Formats: sequence, structure tokens, C-alpha cells
Amino acid sequence: MIDRIKEKVGTMFTNDEPAATAEDPKVILVNTGGEGEPEPELRVVGLYTDITEEKVAEVTQALLYLNETNRLKEEDEEKKPIDFYISTYGGNADDMFALYDIMKEVQKETEIHTIGMGKVMSAGVLLLAGGTPGHRKIGKNCRIMLHSVSSGNHGDLHNLVNEVEAIQELQEMYINCLTQETKMTKSQVKKMLERKVNVYLSAEQAVEYGIADRVL
Repeated sequence: MIDRIKEKVGTMFTNDEPAATAEDPKVILVNTGGEGEPEPELRVVGLYTDITEEKVAEVTQALLYLNETNRLKEEDEEKKPIDFYISTYGGNADDMFALYDIMKEVQKETEIHTIGMGKVMSAGVLLLAGGTPGHRKIGKNCRIMLHSVSSGNHGDLHNLVNEVEAIQELQEMYINCLTQETKMTKSQVKKMLERKVNVYLSAEQAVEYGIADRVL
């Protein structure tokens, strides 16, 4: 079955990188049972860096691989969730949306249990909030940070105006998605982002706002 999964997931990517495997550190499949004992499967994906195109490609491969193991199970077999650990200062908004959309697609078949550790900031906040409702956890000492979309552009006036409009649309998309995934209203999110400073939340506040469901 592993070969079938590798072949199917590998065809979803146009680069020359191999599909995720049991030895790939981006997908952790660990058998911990002793001799003669059942071998439990640990299904873990981690994001411990900035959100970039390359890292999102790796995490996407891992999510699709683990989701495919559920898709190939018989109807009466239990479908196992994916634990997605997140610790990031944030990163590119377009790459954030790419991973967020993949998470939503995978969740049609497989639960994604998000766990925020250390710091979950900027673009990482939506990924934590985008986990399966009821299964979004956060470390007691994890810090959450939100801020408005930022960008540096240069060029002639017409291009600058066009870029500003695109950034405003990007921020509106972020607000809409964060509102869908949390207990916050659009006005609450906008008020936070309009402070023009980084807004820090504790783990308890993250649960209060619905970014996570419980503190570890």
C-alpha cells in the first residue's frame, strides 16, 4: 500500500523531489510497539520555520501522503487524524493561503489536529485556527501575534496604487478566513489589525478568541 501512496502523491508535484516516505523527516511514521506487541502509528507533521514556498511544498506532501493512507482504508477501518505541530514567526501570505486551502481539502477525509508551540505569529495564526474544530491545542507558554499584512514595493505610481489595492484584498481575505475559523467578528479582527502594532495574545486569550480550543 505504501508504494501505491508514494506513486499517487508523487504525481501531484511537478518538481523532481521524491514523494514523502516513511523515512522522510517531514512525515513521521513511528512504530513503537515491542516484539509481539501491536505497533501504534504516530502521524505527525511539523512546521518549525518561516512559511515559505519550499516549506509549504514539504508540508503539503506530508499532509497528502497521510491523507492518502486514510483514503485507501476499508470503509470499516478507523481513519486516523494528523497531528500538525506549528511554531513559526510567520511568512508569506500567499504561501499561507496555499497551505490553508490544502488543509481544508484534506479535512474532507482526515481530521487535522493543530498544536501551537512556542510562538505562532502572523501567517501562522490562521494555520493554527484552521485545524479541525475541537482539536486545536496550544502550549501554555505559546505566544500568539497578529498584525496587518505588510509589503515593500517600489516603482511608478500606477504600479504602487495597484499593489496597495492587491494588499488590501489580501488582508480582507485574511480577515474573512480568520473570522470563519474563530469566535472573533470581522470588526474585532479589523480593530486588532488597525492598531498598527504587533498584537500579542497569551494561550488563554487565544482560546478565548477561538484561535485554539484548549491549552495544553
